[in-house]
Amino acid sequence: MNRMRRTTPLWVKIIVPLVGLPVTAALAFAVVFVITAWLGKPLPVFGFGEGPEQPIPFPHTAHAGTAVLVDTAGMARKDAQGNDLHGVGLDCAFCHRTVTQSASAGIPAREQCVTCHKVIGSADKDTLARLRELGLGGIEGAINWQRVHRLPDSVRFVHEPHIRYLTTHPAAIENSPDKTIGSATSVTPAQVCSTCHGDIATMTKVKQVEALKMGQCVNCHRDNGAPTDCITCHF
Repeated sequence: MNRMRRTTPLWVKIIVPLVGLPVTAALAFAVVFVITAWLGKPLPVFGFGEGPEQPIPFPHTAHAGTAVLVDTAGMARKDAQGNDLHGVGLDCAFCHRTVTQSASAGIPAREQCVTCHKVIGSADKDTLARLRELGLGGIEGAINWQRVHRLPDSVRFVHEPHIRYLTTHPAAIENSPDKTIGSATSVTPAQVCSTCHGDIATMTKVKQVEALKMGQCVNCHRDNGAPTDCITCHF
């Protein structure tokens, strides 16, 4: 007796590739995303490559930078007399006042911001109006700034020794836009922050540019003669 040949239905031949290919692609993307996030930084998708939205926009280009300021259309911003506006070039330690003294870099109190912006900035700018309202007691409580750089809870990072070492060893500074900085004899705190934080002065919205994984820290310690035993960084 002849055995009946079994054939795959046509609808199965059509549905399986249509469903299987997207599922395979999604799984492959998920695997790549997890691996890159584990070894370095996540892929710059779904907002992972951007900095967080802050309750009050704080453009470091205007505060720490010195270049001509531009608007959202890429055009140079002008003052009332028609002159180009430049960043004021503040040193990082002007706002992050404990960065050279303690573990934390510190966040300025809202009163410090308002002290400047009572007299600086347009009177009709919404963000500055909100800031002045906070400082003048219209709203109570601190500004809830969103954290950009985050390390595991088991890691102890103290800013002071890193700032102290790099200010006296400019050759160890990385990511600085000033390519001659390595030959300098001494630098300011603002010039060394780029090693971990990137060129903050060019960022309208601050984002994390370094992976800050353990391997990166250990390699830096080895290159600069710093201790690499576990208790140096871990509780």
